[in-house]
Amino acid sequence: MSAIEFNEIVVNNTEYLKPFAVTLTKDSETAKDLLQETMYRALANREKYNAGTNIKAWLYTIMRNIFINDYRRRSKQHIIQDTSSNEFLLNSNQFTVANPAESNLVMKEVQQAVYQLPDIFKNPFMLYFEGYKYNEIAVLLKEPLGTIKSRIHFARKLLKEQLTRF
Repeated sequence: MSAIEFNEIVVNNTEYLKPFAVTLTKDSETAKDLLQETMYRALANREKYNAGTNIKAWLYTIMRNIFINDYRRRSKQHIIQDTSSNEFLLNSNQFTVANPAESNLVMKEVQQAVYQLPDIFKNPFMLYFEGYKYNEIAVLLKEPLGTIKSRIHFARKLLKEQLTRF
């Protein structure tokens, strides 16, 4: 197979590679880079292609291997990017002081909303909030599992309506 024929076959198969590149990278710009690198390597390694074999599979394999190698390389680099304009603050020893007053007010409002729930919803919700599993709550309250799940769901729904500010 001549170089011109090979180049035409590779270029004709680029449309099949674009969706695969987007699937791998989840980003259109990175997918374009991956496709370009795949085309470059395919054309550079023309002599490694066996004429008569499936060119699409060969190109998919090249693309997948490039993606895997780049992923491994990036995972080892641990790149940290700072896009802030206040780079001079990175090394300054600034400390923040916690102010629990606001969070205490919020917690009081949440607790009031929970205690205003009807007992039928409040009891299973409080047990769930304390860490009990649905099955354990059903046994403790002697209710069917589905009933417990729906009551906890409705308790959450009522709390969301009462606490729209949060």
